Amino acid sequence: MIADLLAPGTIEALFPNGISRYAIGGLLVGLGTVVIYLGTGITAGASTFLESTLSYVSAQSRFEQYRPSRDWRVVFTVGIVGGAAVYALIYQGEAWALAGSGWTTEVQPWRLLLGGILVGIGTRIGKGCTSGHGICGVGSVSRTSLVGVVTFLIVAIVTANLVAAMGVSP
Repeated sequence: MIADLLAPGTIEALFPNGISRYAIGGLLVGLGTVVIYLGTGITAGASTFLESTLSYVSAQSRFEQYRPSRDWRVVFTVGIVGGAAVYALIYQGEAWALAGSGWTTEVQPWRLLLGGILVGIGTRIGKGCTSGHGICGVGSVSRTSLVGVVTFLIVAIVTANLVAAMGVSP
């Protein structure tokens, strides 16, 4: 099995755009996580950033915990979106042009909405998202995060294979 992974052409087949972009991206995500942790003592995770943003418009008690530290989280979230936009402008041309730019999808809107709702429910049940568990939790050898990430991967692999076997298209 390992010999198959090391066979000539395997890396090129798995990473047709090269591996460097993934390595650099991973290093930048890791560096950002370290900066957040050193600056705040809080582990970074996208679901807590969403909840802290909701604390601006919701009076529910569950969002109250974010009120003292929500401003920097919004700045960080805007930075994530801004960083992606800057990258797209520099390396992919017109970031906001819709036709043929890779910013569109053929997936039906109801499927995107349903998928988003299921991910949202999953992040609440799993006490965090893939970025929080996968980057910070695994990095700190949290048993909960290790179990969570293994569960995410198994469910994603099984789901992708079932959908492909059923011939579902966008």
